[in-house]
Amino acid sequence: MAPGFTLFLCGDVMTGRGIDQLQAHPSDPELRESYLKDARDYLGLVERGLSGPVSPEYVWGEALAELERVAPAARILNLETSVTTEDGFWPDKGIHYRMHPGNLGLLKVARPDVCVLANNHVLDFGHRGLVETLGRISAAGLATCGAGVDLRQALTPARVVLPDGARLWVFAMGTESSGVPQEWAAGLARPGVAFLPDLSVRTAEGWLERISGYRREGDRVMVSLHWGDNWGYEIPREQREFAHRLIEGGVDLIHGHSSHHPRPLEVYRGKLVLYGCGDFINDYEGISGHEEYRSELRLMYFPTLEARTGSLTALRMFPLQSRRLTLRRAAPEDAQWLAQTVSTYSREFGVRVRAEGDGLRVQWG
Repeated sequence: MAPGFTLFLCGDVMTGRGIDQLQAHPSDPELRESYLKDARDYLGLVERGLSGPVSPEYVWGEALAELERVAPAARILNLETSVTTEDGFWPDKGIHYRMHPGNLGLLKVARPDVCVLANNHVLDFGHRGLVETLGRISAAGLATCGAGVDLRQALTPARVVLPDGARLWVFAMGTESSGVPQEWAAGLARPGVAFLPDLSVRTAEGWLERISGYRREGDRVMVSLHWGDNWGYEIPREQREFAHRLIEGGVDLIHGHSSHHPRPLEVYRGKLVLYGCGDFINDYEGISGHEEYRSELRLMYFPTLEARTGSLTALRMFPLQSRRLTLRRAAPEDAQWLAQTVSTYSREFGVRVRAEGDGLRVQWG
């Protein structure tokens, strides 16, 4: 078998609000939401209530043991919160996520290689909040991509050196369809995110040209995209075409997120497209609505790519359930539900998912 490497990918990791309040250094709990006005109230929505402080490991639960067992070559997640002490709430925005910098242990225990920041919450506390977020994460020894103190930094990919010495480049962008305001786009001298104005062929070609400036023989490339709305399984045509064009241009993997539940996946020309990885960590427990999507069920994605070509050789997903704001292995019947659901909506892409003893296995072709 050709040599390859395995990655860990997941969807949105939101360590603010109620999750932040569980930790040793909670932020000011004031909220400016229509739903609740105090972040601590999210802990009261949890079954039997919940109070802190708890250890950083508590929130990740059994996901940490699975990460150690698999030992992926790189760990990549979408960090959907700011890390700041700033109090300047972004105006005219309904929800704001903030984690106190003293709680960065929440991230460090999972040892991510890359924290993607191109999303609709990283500027919840303004440009100053973003600049502090970038500085705090960097000082913790963690890499970021998708946002920056200016356009140049926002467009710069993260680099991961793989075990064989090859490089994995991680590019990240956000779209308005996921709630990223246009005014959050980074400028020549303005902090912000790598913003996609549209999903046109022209935009895809522009990114492929930028990618070609980094990629060298033997390098692998993935693109992380915060796109689409929160609920539903339909994949818009423009998302499919954009993902396909990137892969045709040499991208090896598409890491999509924003939806609150897992969406279909595709293997296009041998390359993996995750249209929506679903939530991974948040404080949404106890919020009613959309129960049919089972958003309390979470997935860890472990794709294995051939080192020489970047083609997908295997994909295993590990199912978890969030309960009392910690992740536990999903019960067999819940794992089966996830497998059937993802398989049903991925069928049009020629992908099938089945539950096995140690997770969900994916077949394609």
